[in-house]
Amino acid sequence: MSALDQIVLSTLPLIPTPIMRRLAGRYIAGERLDEAIARLQGLASEGHAGVIDLLGEDVRDEAQARKVLHSYTAAADAVHAARLDAYVSVKPTHVGLELSEDLAFDIYHQLAGHCAGLGQFLRVEMEDHATTERTLRVFERLRREHHNVGIVLQSRLLRTPVDIEALAPGPLDVRMVKGIYLEPAEIAHTAPGAIRDAYLACTAQLFDRGATVSLATHDEVMAADLIKLVTERGLGTDRYEFQVLLGVREPLWKLWKDDGHRVRVYVPYGPEWRAYSQRRLRKNPQLFRHVVRDTLRFWS
Repeated sequence: MSALDQIVLSTLPLIPTPIMRRLAGRYIAGERLDEAIARLQGLASEGHAGVIDLLGEDVRDEAQARKVLHSYTAAADAVHAARLDAYVSVKPTHVGLELSEDLAFDIYHQLAGHCAGLGQFLRVEMEDHATTERTLRVFERLRREHHNVGIVLQSRLLRTPVDIEALAPGPLDVRMVKGIYLEPAEIAHTAPGAIRDAYLACTAQLFDRGATVSLATHDEVMAADLIKLVTERGLGTDRYEFQVLLGVREPLWKLWKDDGHRVRVYVPYGPEWRAYSQRRLRKNPQLFRHVVRDTLRFWS
């Protein structure tokens, strides 16, 4: 990122809410569940499956964590009522991991059971390295009782190949990501090429142990290597799919879909839209400049 982009980054907290809200519409479905369902329905009409995520993390109050559970059961119910090919994906700190593993497990356990009753899947998200070990322990407990749960692994972390090897035998569903958290060099790859190579190696390792893998990426160069990997192994779309973020590089979705690959779109929603939107804007310097231009117009 250039020095100019870094300067623009510092202006994000100053951007008026009306402008930020308009820009956020590219990356989030809205503040309400019905808006998320409507966006998922629109994506379904274009041939895309979905993931639904309630924005939020780092809950430090048990009552709030259990309120999040109710929000997610409502989301699962709404997906079922709309007959959508979609599932919920939940961050561990959003359901109380920072309070206790037992609380996070209990909430995931209840939600997994609710989703199973609807014939739905549940994804356990992954956050920064400080939560990795606890998240994996909660996930392994869930796997012993539920067959409709999956995890996220990050190629950025040096530990991931060991984590893959350590996962218990049995059906396994993993969303493979590069990882958005900027981790210390002692525990993570920091160069883009090394992160990409690790992603390919971890994906191959997962396929070797029979896992179903969601290939979460917008990197078309790496995607070509992933497609080659899938083709060489003769894997069908029951063993992999691409996953993409709402509003990010949509031409790639069509390209992959037209080539016969399944594409599932991650659809976030909720009142905490501004924090999420700012994270997305930080990864898009070109959009930064549009934000600044719109801000100046707003103030002029």
